[in-house]
Amino acid sequence: MKQVSIPVIDLFAGPGGLAEGFSAVRNASGERLFDVRVSIEKDPVAHRTLSLRALYRGFPEGGAPDAYYDYIRGSISRDEFLASPAVAREAQRAAQEARNAILGETPAAEIDEWIQRAVGGVDPWVLIGGPPCQAYSLVGRSRMRGADPKAFEEDKRHFLYREYLRIIRRFSPAIFVMENVKGILSSTHGGGLIFERILEDLASPGGDCDYEIRSFVVPGAAGSLAPSDFVIRAEEHGVPQMRHRVILFGIRKDLTWQAHETLARAPVPPVSVSEAIAGLPPLRSRLSREPDSFESWLDVFRTAARSLKGWRGEVRTRVEERMRSAKRIAEAHRSHGAPYTMGFVQTGRTLPPELRRWYEDGRLGGVTLHEARSHMRPDLHRYLFASCYAAEFGMAPKLSHFPEALLPKHGNVDDEDPPFADRFRVQLARLPSTTVVSHIAKDGHYYIHPDPSQCRSLTVREAARLQTFPDNYFFEGNRTQQYTQVGNAVPPYLARQIAEVVGRFVEEARPRSEKIKQDLCNNAL
Repeated sequence: MKQVSIPVIDLFAGPGGLAEGFSAVRNASGERLFDVRVSIEKDPVAHRTLSLRALYRGFPEGGAPDAYYDYIRGSISRDEFLASPAVAREAQRAAQEARNAILGETPAAEIDEWIQRAVGGVDPWVLIGGPPCQAYSLVGRSRMRGADPKAFEEDKRHFLYREYLRIIRRFSPAIFVMENVKGILSSTHGGGLIFERILEDLASPGGDCDYEIRSFVVPGAAGSLAPSDFVIRAEEHGVPQMRHRVILFGIRKDLTWQAHETLARAPVPPVSVSEAIAGLPPLRSRLSREPDSFESWLDVFRTAARSLKGWRGEVRTRVEERMRSAKRIAEAHRSHGAPYTMGFVQTGRTLPPELRRWYEDGRLGGVTLHEARSHMRPDLHRYLFASCYAAEFGMAPKLSHFPEALLPKHGNVDDEDPPFADRFRVQLARLPSTTVVSHIAKDGHYYIHPDPSQCRSLTVREAARLQTFPDNYFFEGNRTQQYTQVGNAVPPYLARQIAEVVGRFVEEARPRSEKIKQDLCNNAL
């Protein structure tokens, strides 16, 4: 007898990182354990990415038509791709799965109809996703509260989790997985901690049943856990990024199970930046605010030493030697990349085999979205200095380490403790990256490539590797929009591990008798 896949509904889906992880889990027969039936995303560009990936997943593993690869290589337009006979039928199904809607604004009856039709009375099913985090992030709330305290208190993003609450109350999913930034643990509203209120509301949402809120990394029920126990550190689970996020595991109380499993830690040391982006073609930066050419690029290296003028000591000698070495290697970097570059691309040999298989797709025949941004010459001098310093000393320099000639012309740069002292941050080759966030779309200063000879910020594909998106995952929109989507996503490789825990739990847990369930639910009212 064929096993029925467990339905999944994804709210605030972004480009689909959580759904990608859940879709990757297989049962003992090799079939998908989870079936993502509805994904809802408000941003129209991220929604296009979401619907494209929904279409891709509609085909058997490894069986996407050639038209998909033609499209992401840029050989055909999206309209031509969707009109392809091999794609058209699946595109209609994907359009039913990926929905462009704004939770809290799109009529609730319309949202409910999508969910009702998708779940179709099946139990168990799983609700996943996370509300937008700008109102919870440390940087975001500092900026908003400082600019307009009243507007910050009234910001509706504080309470978008209530859309979760409404859907839980209305449909009683067996499981929910809710993700948000670590800053939610300390965020306050109206004098109280938002996180405490969220836990209380999600545990007793009203409607039919109560929930037990668990952690994916620490055993025990919510009442026995500290807020920090809900934080998942991605680098501890095979992700090449120090991304720390709060992820809640909500379990309907009528379910019974033998034990609560937690995420297994990956072998140490953690996967590093250099391991994650190895195999991608080396690129030169492009120059902005002046004519760009390979000769201009090399001139950046020739003139960089002038920025060290007046700087004395052994540190300068060692950094200068790194700069000279970088220039020699840079002479081979003629390409600044392209939306698609043909040629054999492999992953690093030291990557864990499972992660290597996760990234690779031999049918690509090259690499997509690996194109360097343009940077001003003064910033490239800062990038070169910072990456040489990091390569020599094993640490990213702060502004206090910079020669005076390289300091940015900001009014507070001379403060004893200037804000954003690590404004030019190199991603260290031998460590996981710092958190990839949507700010990467702005200027790249926080995401300097560790190789001095490339003297640039990370490409979209490199950022996607750090977020563990497979190489055949394509992000729609312009480059800024692509960076934003990558930064806003849940790492799919981590999401798969979360989904495996949920899957094993759901397969072992069984709803209690209807009478016991009804008694529990009545007691919850």
